[in-house]
Amino acid sequence: MGYKEITLKLPTGYTDNQLKKQIKKELGISDFSYQIENKSLDARKKTNIFWLIKIAVVSDEILGPDLNPPPSIDITFRKRDEKILVVGSGPAGFFSAFVLRKAGFQVTLIERGSDVNKRADGIRTFESTGNFDPMGNYAFGEGGAGTFSDGKLTSRTKNISKEKQFIIASYISAGAPKEIGYMAHPHLGSNNLKKIAKNLRNDFIDIGGTILFETFLQDLKIKSNRVVAAITDTGTLEADYFIIAPGHSAHETYRMLMRKDVLFRTKSFAIGCRVEHPQELINLAQWGQKTLPGVMAAEYRLTSKNPGNLPVFTFCMCPGGVIVPATPYEKSNIVNGMSLYLRNKKFANAACVAAVNIDKLLGRKITPMEALEWLGTLENKFYEYANGYQAPFCLIQDFINQKEPSQTVESSYQLGLKPAPLWELLPAEISNSIREGLKVFSRKIKGFETGVIMGLESKTSSPIQVVRDQNRLCAGFENLFIAGEGSGHSGGIISSASDGIKAAMRIIEFSG
Repeated sequence: MGYKEITLKLPTGYTDNQLKKQIKKELGISDFSYQIENKSLDARKKTNIFWLIKIAVVSDEILGPDLNPPPSIDITFRKRDEKILVVGSGPAGFFSAFVLRKAGFQVTLIERGSDVNKRADGIRTFESTGNFDPMGNYAFGEGGAGTFSDGKLTSRTKNISKEKQFIIASYISAGAPKEIGYMAHPHLGSNNLKKIAKNLRNDFIDIGGTILFETFLQDLKIKSNRVVAAITDTGTLEADYFIIAPGHSAHETYRMLMRKDVLFRTKSFAIGCRVEHPQELINLAQWGQKTLPGVMAAEYRLTSKNPGNLPVFTFCMCPGGVIVPATPYEKSNIVNGMSLYLRNKKFANAACVAAVNIDKLLGRKITPMEALEWLGTLENKFYEYANGYQAPFCLIQDFINQKEPSQTVESSYQLGLKPAPLWELLPAEISNSIREGLKVFSRKIKGFETGVIMGLESKTSSPIQVVRDQNRLCAGFENLFIAGEGSGHSGGIISSASDGIKAAMRIIEFSG
């Protein structure tokens, strides 16, 4: 039994029979099995759009090596006495807890928010009434912020292939579409993520893990550079190792850690707004047609580097998605994007943000605490302008021309829009850079300037980063890890989950 890898070009609406027929023709064999290794859309020529598919074919008719499974992390179970406390159930927190329990540790995972079903109820209430639920919102709760997102699984982080394989396999086992194992730009969709988060939780409990929802970390007890206990609003929890994976929105957790002498530094991040267009407009611009058989919805990634301005780029593009109120706290106003698996809603949206070095922006050295205060003040400013959770908005063309908006527009945002001079709500250097970026984007995508720009997009990544030693521990601590987006060392589902797994593997190494 041998295997061979081949690459095929197939039309976007191809069938399984067409794929098999092409394999037979390419290799001249009749009896085989196959698996798709990679699948990407080539839309460089609108008159000839096709799938480029890399396939591993296994057959007795092929002379060659056996097909070897991709490498994954090696977890050896043995009963261990050490207790681990993991804080935060997002990708970093969950996968660190999952791996440690598989290795035999006594693991407790705590989450400040609600389980995914109760969380979904809180979000529905918020979007229909404007009543914010601190336990169930788009930022906090089971699965972290990523549970209510497009669920993108792309990552440019290097040296995480083993961790990524483990994460993908875990998601598929928990009900994710098998295509996430080979698509060039895989996504899960928020509707799938809710089911996946619940199934993964059950898997964790089935192997002996403990998870406590609505349990908020308030403080840490520290003795001689070791954390000995976590103080929560429901009681005190002792452990031998602590992994904190708070996500990038948990500013009060950051502040508590700083008071406990955990070292942070500022880092570059991005600030801007969210843009929205009819999905058909994006399809026409990218494909030359409103629909394409076999493809859900067209995407885009845009960048602009104008001399004298900050770099501007689109981020977290959600084809066929909706814009959502993603504030982690009452009386702040933030937007984000979300898509269901089918990406079949009327609108497309994306963050349009400028890369910021806060020291250069403010003209002096900024402490991590000051960075949090600056960001929080900006988020509160948008709330105060709207006097609630309406999203301040204008047309992209109006933003470019600094023309006061007056008309109402159709949008996917559930809590309503409020006309606003967005360029005045943002810091001047950010506003000017985004204006120049929008001009560039309007030349790259036909009709881009006719879209809507709205709200504040401030959660692309954390503005601060924890200082780690060579063992991934917080500098100066013997048993404290901070992982995931909240650490400032990763971003997105795959890289955050990998960061959590690497922290877990360190603990396994320490245990011997």
